[in-house]
Amino acid sequence: MPQLSIVVPTFNEAGNVTELRDRVARALEGVDWEMIFVDDDSPDGTADKVRALAQSDARVRCLQRIGRRGLASACIEGMLASSAPVVAVMDADLQHDERLLRAMFEALQKDANLDVVVGSRYVEGGGIGAWKQSRAFLSRLATRLSRSVLKADLKDPMSGFFMIRHAAALRCIRQGMSGVGFKILLDLFASSPTPLRYLELPYQFRERFSGESKLDTTVAWEYFIMLLDRFFGRVVPIRFIAFTLVGGFGLLVHLLVLSVCFKLLSMPFLWAQTAATLVAMTSNFVLNNLLTYRDMRLRGWQLLRGWISFTLACSVGALANVGIAAWLFSQQASWVLSAFAGVVVGAVWNYAITAIYTWNKPKGG
Repeated sequence: MPQLSIVVPTFNEAGNVTELRDRVARALEGVDWEMIFVDDDSPDGTADKVRALAQSDARVRCLQRIGRRGLASACIEGMLASSAPVVAVMDADLQHDERLLRAMFEALQKDANLDVVVGSRYVEGGGIGAWKQSRAFLSRLATRLSRSVLKADLKDPMSGFFMIRHAAALRCIRQGMSGVGFKILLDLFASSPTPLRYLELPYQFRERFSGESKLDTTVAWEYFIMLLDRFFGRVVPIRFIAFTLVGGFGLLVHLLVLSVCFKLLSMPFLWAQTAATLVAMTSNFVLNNLLTYRDMRLRGWQLLRGWISFTLACSVGALANVGIAAWLFSQQASWVLSAFAGVVVGAVWNYAITAIYTWNKPKGG
């Protein structure tokens, strides 16, 4: 049985699969290892490439996920699929230096008190390579923000390159990791029931070998949502937090469109209010599809079905909002409390119903 499982989350990384396996094989000669590629149904055929490679190398496995996305959740599923006592996580793009794997493994073998070894860009000897100043700034900012939820003084909590004992990873996963976004290491440290004992080893971050970077604005959004999840102690579902934030933006959109239609275009208030409501609902639907339900994103004709169900659900939610607020006000409650209660009831309704009917894809859909 393997002593080390290397979990590699992938999406459109077909051009890197074989090269990564070859480099890891050279770096870990003499170690019993396996490589678990967790692929989110890449349209470039990454999963097929991994299966073809597995035909000639029994150390390679493919775990293909259909209908869901996300690096952190992919890493969690890869860890759960491992039977090795030690699990490593690294990217498929070869930006992580595979030569560090042996030093990581040996450190865990020598020190029974260690839980995790982190490949760090921010300890002496490490580096971020040829990053642009903007990316370096954002990385430093995210690192500072992470200290509010960490249980350790990690120099590089944003690292996606680390090795952890399987038992320690399971303890963290059982505590209810958020599984959101790209920063799985931060999620592990923040979820651990007891502080993880760690060691940071330096490495130089490299350029991507093949393919395109997956970094975009949704990465920053998911990181922000994960931090909020930790602040609220996971009392409130993380998707509801994101859904509510999108709703807040939708309110601004509503007021802006209403002002333009009513004040500038001199439309009757009823028509202006109707137009503002439709635009705000559409804005909320698009943003929730892109951000809140990124891993369940609707595409093609499913977008139209989703928009219709979302609009209908939110229309009922608006009626519930007004009804609850009006009833409470009639019972001598303050207008502020009445309005707040109406908003909460409407928001919970919208979230619950759209989660069931808008982003819960029908069978065969």
